[in-house]
Amino acid sequence: MKKANIYTPVVTAFDKEGNLDIQANKNIYDHLINGGVDGIVVMGSTGEFFSMTTGQNKELIDLVTSYAGKRTKILIGTSCMRVDDTVELANYALNAGADAVMIIGPYYFALSDASVEAFYSDVAQQINGDIYLYNFPDRTGYDLKPQVVLNLLKKYKNIVGFKDTVTEMCHTRELMTIIHKEYPNFIVLSGFDENLAHNVLCGGDGCIGGLSNLCPEIFREWIKAIDNKDMEKIAKYQKIIDRAMDLYDIGTPFIPIIKKAMMIRGVQMKDYCTKPFLPATDAETEKIKIILKDINLL
Repeated sequence: MKKANIYTPVVTAFDKEGNLDIQANKNIYDHLINGGVDGIVVMGSTGEFFSMTTGQNKELIDLVTSYAGKRTKILIGTSCMRVDDTVELANYALNAGADAVMIIGPYYFALSDASVEAFYSDVAQQINGDIYLYNFPDRTGYDLKPQVVLNLLKKYKNIVGFKDTVTEMCHTRELMTIIHKEYPNFIVLSGFDENLAHNVLCGGDGCIGGLSNLCPEIFREWIKAIDNKDMEKIAKYQKIIDRAMDLYDIGTPFIPIIKKAMMIRGVQMKDYCTKPFLPATDAETEKIKIILKDINLL
């Protein structure tokens, strides 16, 4: 069984005018690093990459690599709708000191397997560093299938990992079963927090889970329990995270909810988001507090 890992798809802190809140982002990085996560993923979906300007993308890349780069592993989402934009931002991030970049395929129209493979082929051969593929069928409209991944791995050595954001663990398990026959060291991470232990038991590497923004110390202890094969503690933390998963259902989208929960816990930040995301309402805030109390975080 591989060592378990938790990477945080870190939220991005903004001020009231929509600019990056530099100090708040530093506070968040400190909260996560001190909490014991194995790495942070900047400008993933939870980081609102899809509604940030190119200037903000680069400003945040410069901030996180200079402030946190020597203290934890850093993956940076550099997904754009165009190949040239994706390549330019990816190489910017790698040149700044990122350990790897994470790339989701173009969204809006569903794509054929051949189109998906062509997109990743175009970017992989032009990016000067390690790449994690990002599969999120609910947002792209298509699945990044195991055979497509296998075809890419045979051509591009810089594709080193995969984030599978699907609820069905059988999907991730099938990917690992196929890929690990030829590439046993290929990194596979689940995109839903509750699948962390199951992922590792199936031969994966852990999770990129949004709830770790809120409670990195709980995930750190869960990781220890998994690595120590302590089933009693694994079950204990599984139940805690299962309850915490209810945070995702409080508001649409969930990002303002996570930010509000972090504020309630004491992280020095505000819950401003990119438009048109709205802050948590009073009623939603009360629901957050109930969940935090249930998992002993309040």
